[in-house]
Amino acid sequence: MLELIKAGGILMWPILLCSVISLAIIAERFWSLRTNKICPKNLVTQVWEMNKKGQLDLKQIQKIKRNSQLGRILAAGLVNRHHERHIMKESVEEVGRHVVHELARFLNTLGTIASISPLLGLLGTVIGMIKVFTVITTMGLGDPAVLAEGISVALITTATGLTVAIPSLMFYRYFHGKIDELVITMEQEALKMVEVMHGQRESEQSNG
Repeated sequence: MLELIKAGGILMWPILLCSVISLAIIAERFWSLRTNKICPKNLVTQVWEMNKKGQLDLKQIQKIKRNSQLGRILAAGLVNRHHERHIMKESVEEVGRHVVHELARFLNTLGTIASISPLLGLLGTVIGMIKVFTVITTMGLGDPAVLAEGISVALITTATGLTVAIPSLMFYRYFHGKIDELVITMEQEALKMVEVMHGQRESEQSNG
């Protein structure tokens, strides 16, 4: 492995650095974007039950807020549950935008790695080929085996760059799709809570 790195030249080091960063981001996003961590099941139902029992005080809302990203969004609406529906909805949307931004954290870096890794590899190959042609110019064709070795060494950086770029691009697209699914789920759950809370409020007012 070390011999390949040395053979690939100086541009192998930034490519390897990209691979380490890419692996770290992929592992971190897999851990952070777990569905049960972002959108716990039946959270809206639990909130509704607490509200019916009169247990939905500020302490409980803070607890809901700390437990998950969906909890943060719901808590923003719950704090304003005694205001008009559109105010409650606006507060949910505002926090939702911040949550979506956090979910996409590091993905731009992963996308950049997917883009620049093959370019770094190609640059390494070009530099290697320039060296090969320099040898041809100064020493002639000489031994074909030496030229073949030089060309194969030049191609190492391209192969390494593609090896880093392909999985990086795959996971970049996978995480974007995962975030889209989570966002849709959170929107549905938040709107469900807003409708439920204001439906109960209207019912109570009409009964009164």
